[in-house]
Amino acid sequence: MLNDKEIKNLIFKKGLIKNYIDLEKQLTPNGFDLTVESIFEFDGGGCLDFSNKERKIPQEKIVSLEKKDPQDKFGWWSLKKGSYKIRTNEVINLPCNLVALCFSRTSLLRMGAFTQHGVWDAGFNGKGEFILVVENPYGIMLKQNCRIAQLVFFKIKKTKNIYQGIFNIK
Repeated sequence: MLNDKEIKNLIFKKGLIKNYIDLEKQLTPNGFDLTVESIFEFDGGGCLDFSNKERKIPQEKIVSLEKKDPQDKFGWWSLKKGSYKIRTNEVINLPCNLVALCFSRTSLLRMGAFTQHGVWDAGFNGKGEFILVVENPYGIMLKQNCRIAQLVFFKIKKTKNIYQGIFNIK
């Protein structure tokens, strides 16, 4: 697992992470905190098959922000119990010798919510998208740009079979 110095070095030298808000606040001893750019509700069902020829990603609609005070710079999302899609501010650019795993921040867990993630494959280049599940029957509130999940990085042997899926930034 990479430590903070190794992550910071890769950010500056290789562009590992872009569009972060505050490097010193988001960099952790063993990872990097991802922040919320936008939240979506699902607006339809999806389909998944073996070859992805019949894969259908569900439609979604953006969850609106509300400002508590008109002078506030950032707004809040008021989320009821349910499942949501999160999109991060950060763009992750994984080289062919790194993979990443992502975990809920413990503050989120203590509120009765958690995130679910897939493996971030070597070669992935794009914004993070993952699921937020709110189990708290009273719901939760998230402020725009809040830190929600921690990405950790692992070195692997360099591979030629890098991620080339539909979610890569071209």
